[in-house]
Amino acid sequence: MTEREPARGPEQRKQDALDRLEKDDDAWVATASAAGVPCLVPLSFVWDGGTLLLATRRTNPTAVNVTPSGQARVTLGHTRDVVLIEGTAEIVEGADLSDESGDAFAAKLGWDPRGRPAWVYLRITPDTVKAWREENELAGRELMRGSTWLV
Repeated sequence: MTEREPARGPEQRKQDALDRLEKDDDAWVATASAAGVPCLVPLSFVWDGGTLLLATRRTNPTAVNVTPSGQARVTLGHTRDVVLIEGTAEIVEGADLSDESGDAFAAKLGWDPRGRPAWVYLRITPDTVKAWREENELAGRELMRGSTWLV
């Protein structure tokens, strides 16, 4: 029988989620076309002033799908340590990105898509953030609602 860790309190869950957002490089990003066709891809990101900043080719389904609804889901971690973010995505052209954001992306991830016409940035503003490890953390997993931290 596997012993599970005790459930974390909300403050610890929030801190662990923020640590992942600062330290992780990659996330799974889900969008859907206007017809409802889902697309799930891994993308590198930087946590940039309370938003996720990612980059992809402008013709990839992830970027194209931002136009119909702007809704996106992002997950960090594995199945036994999940951070699930639901939010609104917007396309940001490299020329419109602040130097601070572009420099942060390039420094963290080791490449810079600014000035590459085939690439765009996606900025995802979280509306909800949930975090849990095991079944014992399902209750109270919601840490953010309406873009406001509950903790």
